[in-house]
Amino acid sequence: MKITKYISLVIAMLFLASCEDVVNVDLDTAAPRLVIDAAINWKKGTDGSTQKIILSTTTDFYTNVIPKVSGANVSIKNSENINYIFLEIPNTGEYQCTTFKPIIGETYVLTVVYKGETYTATETLQPVTPIYTIQQTNNGGFSGKDYEIEVSFKDPLDKNFYMVKFFPDIYKAPNYQVIGDQYTNGNLKSWSFSDEDLKQGSAIAITHYGISENYFNYMSKLISVASSSAGGSPFQTPPATVRGNIVNQTHIDNYALGYFSLSEVDYQNYIIK
Repeated sequence: MKITKYISLVIAMLFLASCEDVVNVDLDTAAPRLVIDAAINWKKGTDGSTQKIILSTTTDFYTNVIPKVSGANVSIKNSENINYIFLEIPNTGEYQCTTFKPIIGETYVLTVVYKGETYTATETLQPVTPIYTIQQTNNGGFSGKDYEIEVSFKDPLDKNFYMVKFFPDIYKAPNYQVIGDQYTNGNLKSWSFSDEDLKQGSAIAITHYGISENYFNYMSKLISVASSSAGGSPFQTPPATVRGNIVNQTHIDNYALGYFSLSEVDYQNYIIK
């Protein structure tokens, strides 16, 4: 990650040193697409009743403001036809439900109706084994001189897929990783994270997710694409389109971006010693 940052910085400095005039390149602008951020996360130790879904649209390359989507109808239905309505916090593009009931292994259907078009996705709520230990070393990372943490968890004896989000207080955006258990089923598994800018007292928020195989495949592609961009975050605008599981039932070619996922999660905050 640091190598990528340095390369990007060097390129930017060379560019600025050799140019005095601002050059705007004309780029083709596609019609805006709906973006549905529908990650339902049930934190261990809570009832999971409060959930949110964020709607926005894509925009052109030079725009820094992400357009929020208001006026949509958003709901999630379970296998017993219980329908959970998500109501918008006015003019925010954030739709919230405070009565959601998460059930491990339950299948849910997301429905979003916007501008006369209906978008749907189906997914099953995945369990997660809790974080077992967090161990720190002071000779990790690429240089062998960085603070590094190893977060371990016990993998059950069945097919499982996991995602982790590391969000240290020195970052503006989190770091994501995904892993399966194809070759290590039933064993102790671990995540690792290091950064040369970590120091004693740095806080790292760690979120450990159970995810489906399809979401694992989606996030693997998204992380790969994002790692080739300057930012390295999978939730920044990627240089290529990565399709999720959301289908436009009205006009299939007018697909939405984003993914509908349901995960049990475990969370811990670690302070570098």
